[in-house]
Amino acid sequence: MRICVIGTGYVGLVTGTCFAEMGNEVWCIDIDQKKVDMLNSGQVPIYEPGLQELIAKNKKNKRLYFSTNLEEGIKDALFCFIAVGTPPGEDGSADLTYVLGVAKQIGSLMNSYSIVVNKSTVPVGTGEKVRQTIYNELVSRSMQHVEFDVVSNPEFLKEGSAIEDFMRPDRIIIGADNVRVAELMKQLYDPFVRNQHPLYIMDIKSAEITKYAANAMLATRISFMNEIARLCDQVGADVANVRVGIGSDQRIGMPFLYPGIGYGGSCFPKDVKALIRTGNEYGLPMEVITAVDSANEIQKSYIVNMILKKYNQNIQGKKFGIWGLAFKPQTDDMREAPAIVVINELIRHGAAVMVYDPEAMEQAKAIFVDYGEEKIVYAENMMQVAKDVDALILLTEWREFRQLDFKTIKSDMNEAVFFDGRNQYDPNKMKELGFEYYCVGRGNNVS
Repeated sequence: MRICVIGTGYVGLVTGTCFAEMGNEVWCIDIDQKKVDMLNSGQVPIYEPGLQELIAKNKKNKRLYFSTNLEEGIKDALFCFIAVGTPPGEDGSADLTYVLGVAKQIGSLMNSYSIVVNKSTVPVGTGEKVRQTIYNELVSRSMQHVEFDVVSNPEFLKEGSAIEDFMRPDRIIIGADNVRVAELMKQLYDPFVRNQHPLYIMDIKSAEITKYAANAMLATRISFMNEIARLCDQVGADVANVRVGIGSDQRIGMPFLYPGIGYGGSCFPKDVKALIRTGNEYGLPMEVITAVDSANEIQKSYIVNMILKKYNQNIQGKKFGIWGLAFKPQTDDMREAPAIVVINELIRHGAAVMVYDPEAMEQAKAIFVDYGEEKIVYAENMMQVAKDVDALILLTEWREFRQLDFKTIKSDMNEAVFFDGRNQYDPNKMKELGFEYYCVGRGNNVS
């Protein structure tokens, strides 16, 4: 099949590459010439394990193409995937400017039947807006006889495991309003569901809400567990024990019950706010989801408050080493990362930081561009971060931070103080090593 994917961001790039891997001819289109040139030269603008190799393989086999020419991309394409950004507005609503702009372009170029697939995360009702936009363009060209269908096909990709998630999905959601297009979508996804992974056909509006509801539910679990962790710190309980106690209940389960410093990234914060906004537009206050959003903002400052409490509210002149900047491991994404809040707050209170992340250093430099070297230093490796610092702070649980030479680390530090925002280490072992160790919800911090 010939497929056009419009947008070479995280979702578009993974989607196009994985479809090409299954033997389809895929054209990935983007308006950013620099990005297209980069992809055509073998470079990948995002970090995602396995993606660069898969792109190179399918380009070599002439199944994957990158271009800025939309007309070339949609020519003879049965499927046109819209995979552009829907950034949040100031009121939390999803900005559909790019989505509807692409729909208008498709309508201005379409000459034969095509299935236009919304892969972008969009609020309920967007499918109809896309349909009307395309139709209006066809009418303006006197081409209203050209048939097309609009489908909602939300993505459920986790950064750091996106290739695996696409190739072996938990489920595929297809929102369609007729049997013909549903069958064609089934054919497209057939290679991905041969191991009995479920594919669900539903109406477009239900599919649109499903994406937001899924992310909001996962965000709710995270915020709930973080709140329980804060309670554990107040009463002297251990959240690790509580997690086992509730997670072993089959009705609850263990995933997304890890306490930490709040969720971030491109999906959860944006989608939670968009769902709240949608409810408000329809006169329905989303009380639970609003509380989830509020709780997450509180959690991002939790470790900063812990640090301030330890130092009696005075960290002027202190130097902190920070391990981890990305919002999660296996990605370079710092969008809405708790590290941003932590670093800004530490510097605002007069401290300086030295930071290290395996993949997100360049992103951090762009975010903290206003800080000079007297405020933030970018280390070459994780061991350098410990040199002459007053305390270490773990913010992202990269694998390389799991088993470390803590004796050497301790000897390099001014003081053996460790703030663990991800509960990666055993409190008793850290105490045996001579560290003053603080973590989240295990009853041994200073909150």
